[in-house]
Amino acid sequence: MKFFLLLSAIGLCWAQYTPHTQPGRTSIVHLFEWRWADIALECERYLAPYGFGGVQVSPPNDNIIVNNPYRPWWERYQPISYKLCTRSGNEDEFRNMVTKCNNVGVRIYVDAVINHMCGEDHGAESRSTCGSCSNPRNRKFPAVPYSAWDFNDGKCKTGSGGIESYNQDADQVIDLGGESVKSNEYFGNGRVTEFKYGAKLGTVIRKWDGEKMCYLRNWGEGWGFVPSDRALVFVDNHDNQRGHGAGGASILTFWDARMYKMAVGFMLAHPYGFTRVMSSYRWQRNFQNGKDINDWMGPPNDNGVTKEVTINPDTTCGNDWVCEHRWRQIRNMVVFRNVVDGQPFSNWWDNGSNQVAFGRGNRGFIVFNNDDSSMSSTLQTGLPAGTYCDVISGDKLDGCCTGIEVHVSEDGNAHFSISNTAEDPFIAIHAESKL
Repeated sequence: MKFFLLLSAIGLCWAQYTPHTQPGRTSIVHLFEWRWADIALECERYLAPYGFGGVQVSPPNDNIIVNNPYRPWWERYQPISYKLCTRSGNEDEFRNMVTKCNNVGVRIYVDAVINHMCGEDHGAESRSTCGSCSNPRNRKFPAVPYSAWDFNDGKCKTGSGGIESYNQDADQVIDLGGESVKSNEYFGNGRVTEFKYGAKLGTVIRKWDGEKMCYLRNWGEGWGFVPSDRALVFVDNHDNQRGHGAGGASILTFWDARMYKMAVGFMLAHPYGFTRVMSSYRWQRNFQNGKDINDWMGPPNDNGVTKEVTINPDTTCGNDWVCEHRWRQIRNMVVFRNVVDGQPFSNWWDNGSNQVAFGRGNRGFIVFNNDDSSMSSTLQTGLPAGTYCDVISGDKLDGCCTGIEVHVSEDGNAHFSISNTAEDPFIAIHAESKL
């Protein structure tokens, strides 16, 4: 054991920045509030076959049961103890999920809430998902056990310390530029969540504040983000898709499906950072004075019991699970990122506005038309000559393409026509989509 710990300490100089996915797998997905049994199935039937590297799971530890409002999503972030039983499942189901996912090369990343316990507004004898006793107001959590002597009240920079731990692989640090807690303070722990990424990209795709996609040529550190090898990036997360956390109104979510797919497509094609895809559930929104008063709502359930993630004949999900990771455009861009991994950012083109394109060496090329007019341009792709299947509009199946075919000439050029009214106004081709 001592030898193992010594090796760990020496390796920490670089290992904390490595996502630890299997080689050739470059993205993870957050299956927010999924049951452990459903995640185990999804690893085997979908995530592994399409090259997802891992799953971020919701906090697995014992949490308080909140009944007002009824079983909100955020009760998962109100720990009572570190026992492994939640509405997602028990310890045996958690262990089975980890084993099954790892057996097919999909890693599990735990949203581990270790910097705080349940809030003091919950009184004595509060019920928890494991049946543990607690008295949050008096800082008593005997199932850990913690007492008032174990707390550090008033000594942190922010009320919560400003950080929630994602194991050793990424720290959730909300730093939009004006916070007292800075992202670089946590580089020693591992990658940090770059919240500016989704906020800025959403502003560009929405064309707010005079932003244009042509300005994305120096995307990444050139926009004031943390270094690429320190960043975990995402378009939205469980917090800011509800207007919480960080990012504000510019954040794109599944509710904005057309723009959202473009944003996720751009993220997965661009080399900056390590990418995480969101997988959500629907809830009944109710906007009053510009605010969704139902933003607290927990996962689809029957009397508090989380519903199974059912799969429809068209491979989408039922029971109000959105499953953005199963959308063809997003799933195929996860594959795209795997195919172009390690290739340089290349062959940038733009029209000075919102039509842009870029390549990833000689392995992939992507084109966007976010303008208010159609696009028709011949562009240098950097790809070998041949006919390629656009993985946004279709799939390569048995050597044929179910979507748009793109013909690359001997000199690497190809003609792209994209209507500004297209359902998905972008095209992506890569080495493995060649017919």
